[in-house]
Amino acid sequence: MTATLVSLHSKHRIGAVDPRIFGGFLEHMGRAVYEGVYDPDSPCADAQGVRSDVLALLACLRMTVMRYPGGNFASGYHWEDGVGPSDRRPTVLDTAWNSRETNQFGTDEFVRLCRRMGWEPMLTVNLGTGAPEEARNWVEYCNRPEGTKYADLRASCGSREPYGVRLWCLGNEMDGPWQAGHCPAQWYAVRARQAAGLMKAVDPSIQLVACGSSSPSMKTYLEWDRQVLEYLGETVEYLSAHRYVGNEDDDTMAYLAVGVSVDRQIEEIDAVCRFVQGKRRSAKRVFISFDEWNVWYRDRQMNGKGGYAPHLIEEAYNLEDALVVASFLHSFVRHADCVRVANLAQIVNVIAPVLTRRDECVAQTIFYPFAMFSSRREGVSLAVAVEGPSYDTRRYGCVPFVDASAILGERALHLFLTNRDCEKDAEVKVESDLTLEKVASAELLTGSDPKQGNSFEKKDAVRSVPFSDGVSVRNGKIAVRMPPCSFVALTAEHGERRRACGVRCALSAT
Repeated sequence: MTATLVSLHSKHRIGAVDPRIFGGFLEHMGRAVYEGVYDPDSPCADAQGVRSDVLALLACLRMTVMRYPGGNFASGYHWEDGVGPSDRRPTVLDTAWNSRETNQFGTDEFVRLCRRMGWEPMLTVNLGTGAPEEARNWVEYCNRPEGTKYADLRASCGSREPYGVRLWCLGNEMDGPWQAGHCPAQWYAVRARQAAGLMKAVDPSIQLVACGSSSPSMKTYLEWDRQVLEYLGETVEYLSAHRYVGNEDDDTMAYLAVGVSVDRQIEEIDAVCRFVQGKRRSAKRVFISFDEWNVWYRDRQMNGKGGYAPHLIEEAYNLEDALVVASFLHSFVRHADCVRVANLAQIVNVIAPVLTRRDECVAQTIFYPFAMFSSRREGVSLAVAVEGPSYDTRRYGCVPFVDASAILGERALHLFLTNRDCEKDAEVKVESDLTLEKVASAELLTGSDPKQGNSFEKKDAVRSVPFSDGVSVRNGKIAVRMPPCSFVALTAEHGERRRACGVRCALSAT
C-alpha cells in the first residue's frame, strides 16, 4: 500500500477559523418549522411549543448562527404577520412552496429559540415582494430601545430589551428566475442599496449580506456578483454563495470528488470580491457568506398543494452523502481567510441532519461529520499539502484519494481526513514542525456500504465511533490507517514547535 503524506507547518496559516462557518438554516418550508422545531401538539414539546428531543440532537451539532426565515420563503414573507398575539396572526398562502403559513412561529419565537440554543440570529429581509422600508422597520423592531413605533411593538410582544440582531441578508437568490421579485443584477443592486442605507441608519452596527450567485451553473455566475458588488460598494460586509450537490450519475467515486468544485467556487467568488475591492481602491474587503449548502438531489417535491406543513424535500441520506458534507467543511476550513459564515441547509426534516416522525426523531448520516468538525473548530486553519495516490474523474480531473484539512489550536492540532477510496484502506502519515505528544481524541465515520443510511428502524446504522486502533503517534508524527469510504476527525496534543525551543504556538490575529 502506498501511503499518503500530509504535510503542514505551524507558520503556514490561512486564517482564524470563524466559528460562524458552523451555522444552520431554518426556513418556513415543509416540516422544518412546524412538526420540526416547533410542534406544540407533540408529546415532546415543552411549554414554549418547541420539541425538546429535536433540540437535544441539534445541541450536539454546536451550531453558532441560524439563518431565518428563508430561502425562497423570505421573498414573500412580511415579518409583521408573525408578531403579536398568536390568535391575531393571519394565515396566508406561501407561494414559494404553495403551502399554508399560520405565522404561529415568527420573529420573537425564533429569537427565543436562538437564545436558548446559543445561536446567533441571522435574518433575511424580503427584497422580492417587500419594500426597503419594510426591512428598515424590522431592524427597528429587533434592535432599537423602546420609544419608537416598532421598538414599542416589540416591547408589547414581551421583550423590552432589544434583540441585537447583527447579521442581515439583503434578500435571497435574487438572480434566480424562480424567485419572487427576480430582477437583473443592476435592479437588485439598487433595491439592496436602498434597503442597506435605511437599515444601517437605524442601527449602524449591523452587518449585511448581499445576494451573490445562487449556483455556479447560473448563466450570470460571477458577472452578477461583480455588478452587485460594484454598485453596493462599502455598504455590505458579505456576499452570499449557495451550492447543492448530488450523485445523479450514481458514480460514488466521482461524487466524492465534488469538494474540488466547492474549492473552485469559493476561490472564484473571492476573486470577484478582491477584483471589485481593487477596482474601487477600497480598504474594505467583502467576505463570503456560504449561507446555503448541502446534498440535495433525490426528493424534488416542492409543491405543498396548499397544505399545512407538507412533506417537502425530505432527503434520506447515506454514507457517501456524509462524506460529501465533510468535503464542504474541509473546504470552508481551508478557505478560512475568506469564508466567514456558512449555513447548512436545513436543520430539521427539510434536507436536514435530523428527521422527525410523530414523537420520534433520528440523526441522519450527515449529522456526524458536522458534529465531528464543530467540536474541534477553535483555532487557525493551516495550509495542508497532500501527496499520495489519486484517481481520475471526468468532471474534476485527477483527485487524491485522501482529502484533508487542519486547525491549529492552543496546544492542540485538529486533523480531518476523508478516504474517498471505497475499496481500499488509506494509510496516512502526517508530518509537521510540531512536537505531537499523543492523540487526545479520535472519531471514525464509516459503514459497510456507501449507500448505507439511518432510519427510524435502524437509527445507528451509520454513526461516528471512537477510533483508537487505527491512529498512533510516534516520534512526533501521526499515522492513521483509514477504512474504505471513511471520515476521521482527531485531536492531537502538541507541545513546543520543533527547531524552535521554548516557543509555543499562538493563534494569529485576524
